[in-house]
Amino acid sequence: MAAAYTILGKSVPAHYLSLATLGAVTLAVVPKPWAPGPPAHPAINAANADEEKFVKDFLAKHEKH
Repeated sequence: MAAAYTILGKSVPAHYLSLATLGAVTLAVVPKPWAPGPPAHPAINAANADEEKFVKDFLAKHEKH
């Protein structure tokens, strides 16, 4: 019989622990595909600060709807 560890009074085979470790690391490292990503906004290429402010205000006003 292979090596087994006693955890909380139960005998747990070593390969169960290795599979649980690999699963936990994979879940911790892989990004969540169902989580919403950051909103994609196009770059604002404004000629001056007033134009940039106008575009930002316009987008803010119309994103609420």
